[in-house]
Amino acid sequence: MVVLLLTMVCGVHICIFFLKHLNTNKTMIKFLNIEVIDHHNESCLDPHLEQWEIPYVHYPQPQTFKRNECSCNPVRYFAILSMQRSGSGWFETLLNNHTNVSSNGEIFSIPDRRRNVSSILKNMDKVYNLDWFSSASKNECSAAVGFKWMLNQGLMENHEEIVKYFKKRGVSAIFLLRRNLLRRMISVHANMYDKDAKQLNGTHKSHVHSPLEAQILATYKPKLNATLLIPELKQDEETAAKAMQYFNTTRHIVVYYEDVINNRTKLNEVQDFLRLPHRELRSRQVKIHTTPLSNQVQNWGDVQKTLKGTSYESFLADYQISSSAPL
Repeated sequence: MVVLLLTMVCGVHICIFFLKHLNTNKTMIKFLNIEVIDHHNESCLDPHLEQWEIPYVHYPQPQTFKRNECSCNPVRYFAILSMQRSGSGWFETLLNNHTNVSSNGEIFSIPDRRRNVSSILKNMDKVYNLDWFSSASKNECSAAVGFKWMLNQGLMENHEEIVKYFKKRGVSAIFLLRRNLLRRMISVHANMYDKDAKQLNGTHKSHVHSPLEAQILATYKPKLNATLLIPELKQDEETAAKAMQYFNTTRHIVVYYEDVINNRTKLNEVQDFLRLPHRELRSRQVKIHTTPLSNQVQNWGDVQKTLKGTSYESFLADYQISSSAPL
């Protein structure tokens, strides 16, 4: 009986010893794995980087492919924040014309992708991990990767969580806005009309690549509601201002459509912001509205009368727009 009792006590001590030893090994394995991952990133880090840049330099490890010889090529994350008919589609084609840029379009135009914050963050993770595939994807050797995000696609409602994400993941924001909100309004109305009318052989196109298609779409002249004109312009103005206020603590740049089309060197500022080598960027998109502003609206007299003497009177002025610029 005494022998049996001693055997049981020894057995318990032996089990405890091996369990402790096993847990210690597991802890060491986890620690070693973490060290390897950190060491890999440090070995890729450019020693010439300024300290403030380090949080914005990434070495993603996609699950869907291997970056191979480009695994140590740094990648910057960005998001183009804009409003419909502000030239963001044209601006994105210019960025994608750069050999090292992948901007993946308006990913949150599909409501299911922005149904809640978790869905939004999950889709952004996929983009920034280089696991989002689109016609713009340049895969393993991308130096900057991002997408286009309209302010009315869940961005404003979830701005607090998105700002936290941008800061945590080192995402830079590019605001692409339009100074002349009246021109934007006319473009919005014309685009909405074509969604139903489908003027190009029964097909709706928001952007075109031929002068003939642009001429056809430009034949429609919307009639603006003079009563709602100022309140709607004010709302658009306030929305843009509020968005910039929300993201003021993130790394960001504000770019205006009119500035880019009249001075292409502005694109160099964007390339500098993304730490890209300068390239001459081109787009195949063709401008739709080329006639004077007064010829683009049915009730121009009403519009003129409504805006005269207000803070929006400057929107009535025509200005020279490059023929290579769309909208």
